[in-house]
Amino acid sequence: MRELLTLGRYFQARFGGRVRKIPITLQGFTCPNIDGTLARGGCIYCCNESFSPSAIKVKDLDSSLTMRPNLSTNPLLPKQLSQLEEQFLWHTEFHKRKFGVQKYMVYFQSYTNTYAPLETLRTLFSKALSFPNVVGLSIGTRVDCVDSSVLAMLEDFVKSGAEIWLEYGVQSVFDETLRKINRAHSSAGIDRLFAKTRERGVKVCAHLIYGLPGEDSEMMLHSLQKVLEWGIDGIKIHPLYVIAGTPLARMYHARTYVPIDLESYADLIIKSIQMLPPEVVIHRISASAHEESLLAPKWCFDKNIQMRLLRERLLEIGVVY
Repeated sequence: MRELLTLGRYFQARFGGRVRKIPITLQGFTCPNIDGTLARGGCIYCCNESFSPSAIKVKDLDSSLTMRPNLSTNPLLPKQLSQLEEQFLWHTEFHKRKFGVQKYMVYFQSYTNTYAPLETLRTLFSKALSFPNVVGLSIGTRVDCVDSSVLAMLEDFVKSGAEIWLEYGVQSVFDETLRKINRAHSSAGIDRLFAKTRERGVKVCAHLIYGLPGEDSEMMLHSLQKVLEWGIDGIKIHPLYVIAGTPLARMYHARTYVPIDLESYADLIIKSIQMLPPEVVIHRISASAHEESLLAPKWCFDKNIQMRLLRERLLEIGVVY
């Protein structure tokens, strides 16, 4: 049996014990395809509250208060620091009490977490790394929102001993698909960005979504093949699901979008796993959303449903997840 390099196994080997990613959602963060810089409305499937536990827990988030990278000062910073500490303590106390977890990776999850003034990022990331038993950061971002100054800052953290991951939302390498989902960037230059990131000692995790409008299985697997060619340290794949109130929901109701079914998704994951080099860390191969907001596919309500089938299918080809 081949044992896959899951994130849990990677953490165990790297840090000698279990490491829990702590999801963080902070006031003021947004994306350039939400705030009008490149587009408005965000990606057609976007609803951060549907997948971020911190977005649900934080009661004082005001989406009307946002930042942009060119701000000379950031009046939201005190509130952001307070929210960061509050969320960190809430999550870590729970996981320490229930599971005995002793080490943590702070995961800046919602929206684009490099789309802010550089000094704001430095302050927030430094604060996160100062918390007890934090071994590093995982930072969710877009491929058009990381420049050399951000990479230089993150390299300094790496040199100080922190483990830093940039989780790039690639979603698809097909520009036609990126236009359909209102991503507001193309696939040009991603290969160079990945190379520059890894040269700084920062690890690259590429996010892909299977089931995007207009894509067939060949296209989805081609996206995986391209990010592997570009050079990555980790991969995160999840199915596209339809959340109420999004443009994708309107497409679903109009029957112009049909979600991917579980069997097709499982087939794609099996093929994807067979394509992965053994050193690429698998961060995720499933996803779920809260029942009250999830329209389709209903199998995305429970990750256990997905993982049971995926584990069974992988065992059939001699692979342990």
